[in-house]
Amino acid sequence: MQPPERFSSDIHTELIRRHKAATLTVRALLALTVVLSLISFIGRSYFRHQDNPALDGALRITILIFGLGSVILRRTKLSATRLQDVTALKGTSGLLATLASTTLQVALLGAAMAIFGFVATLSTGNDFYSYGAGLVGFVVLLYSYPTQSAWQQAVQKFGQSAPEPPTPEHLSTH
Repeated sequence: MQPPERFSSDIHTELIRRHKAATLTVRALLALTVVLSLISFIGRSYFRHQDNPALDGALRITILIFGLGSVILRRTKLSATRLQDVTALKGTSGLLATLASTTLQVALLGAAMAIFGFVATLSTGNDFYSYGAGLVGFVVLLYSYPTQSAWQQAVQKFGQSAPEPPTPEHLSTH
């Protein structure tokens, strides 16, 4: 893929590198979520069913908080004003770091839900926990999935308008 005309080759290389790392991580977490649900499905006859109303309530509230929290986190950290500020302070490289770290934070919230559900299934024998939490986690992971075109648009919109912050070498020569 050719870098867009307005990107320097360093920025394009960093964009590709960070996007690839984020994409691979989200894909691995998506696979983990599916595997945990499959293990729950295959092993359901081996689990001893025990009702636990306290765990049931806690898990449902946790899934709700993590699900809504992931949407709020992503919308807050990737708001146009915040990305503009990050770019002004840290340059395009800081913008790409923010895109990558936010993607991973939201993805980890989705994976955490799936893991909580699986652990609840192991402790109670109720495979619904793994399926329900896994489904919500899967949706959050899809929501956090990074598209390279969106990252390129962000760099075009915010990254090229602000100069890169000075490096120590530039400061010492002036």
